[in-house]
Amino acid sequence: MHGANNKATLLLMNPMTEHLPLPVNATIGILGGGQLARMLGASAAKLGFRTIFLEPGENAPAAQTCNAQIIAEYDDELALKKLADQCDVITYEFENVPASAAQFITKNNTLYPPAKALEVSQDRLLEKTFLRSNGIEVAPFENIKTAQDLMHALKILNGGVLKTRRFGYDGKGQRVFKDAKCDNPEEVIAEMGGGPFVLEQLIAFKSEFSIIAARNINGEVVTFDPATNIHENGILRQSTVPASLDTETIERAKRIAENTLNAFDYVGVIGIEFFETDAGLLVNEFAPRVHNSGHWTEEACPTSQFDQHIRAITGLPLGSIERHHDCKMINLLGREVDEIAHLLENSNVSVTLYGKLESREGRKMGHFTELTELKN
Repeated sequence: MHGANNKATLLLMNPMTEHLPLPVNATIGILGGGQLARMLGASAAKLGFRTIFLEPGENAPAAQTCNAQIIAEYDDELALKKLADQCDVITYEFENVPASAAQFITKNNTLYPPAKALEVSQDRLLEKTFLRSNGIEVAPFENIKTAQDLMHALKILNGGVLKTRRFGYDGKGQRVFKDAKCDNPEEVIAEMGGGPFVLEQLIAFKSEFSIIAARNINGEVVTFDPATNIHENGILRQSTVPASLDTETIERAKRIAENTLNAFDYVGVIGIEFFETDAGLLVNEFAPRVHNSGHWTEEACPTSQFDQHIRAITGLPLGSIERHHDCKMINLLGREVDEIAHLLENSNVSVTLYGKLESREGRKMGHFTELTELKN
């Protein structure tokens, strides 16, 4: 039985240290209904929790694993209130949920990860400024509002990647300048939506990798092994574990992840993308949610990133992250989803499809993970 007056709130067991976990059959709300919500719903069910997701579209992937859906826009306060009244804790599966919706939920229920993390992640300028202010190195960047700003910044950085400050993902909202030349800056600004933007310096990196980490209500932190990532056309294509990194670099990345979580007083799973350079580590960006580059954890670890997120937001202890296989995870894009029969012939391969009704070029339709023996 759930409702506004009967929430199984995360009450203090010891005011200085520990919170009681939510009871079995408590209800978790999820903002968003895509593949990440779908996989969160499956993990929640394993631990006896019910899930309700709010998503404007019908036939969303999450409908296959969650208990109920509220069909509404993310800024619909009546729908948000309905979700808040029916749930014991609320989370989100993607970072483009309006900040106003997160703030509304925070006033009416418990939201994890916190609204501040969502707000910062939605704006590349806020994100980079926040990271720098916490002693975390990022690529040199410039704030761009006008065509004049763009020309000036291109000279300072000798080219760069122009990115929209908001709503960019999978390579969208980006344009690369290999040098300081730009013949029609006004046209570029207009074609990319008018701004605002950031211009990031082009980085000569040795590798791209990511860390998936989790922090629970009691401040316990775990970090999964890093994964080396390969992108194609701005879309993650493959994540390989173990990453080709030395021990010192791995430990430095894990400390950065832990510091980021603590700086937000974060609860839940986070994905942090890094550049490995000759001069050291740079953080590219973070996502306050479960992350595509962590899908391999479902097959290679006792506790997946999805299980970990559910544990974290419900006050349960975090699970073991000890990896029992090396592996690579490869995304299935567009019509590739139709060619999975040969993958299933391999006993070391696990396929996960997302239940999307329409395949489009470059759209993530699923992924597969291939396990190999641990190397000594």
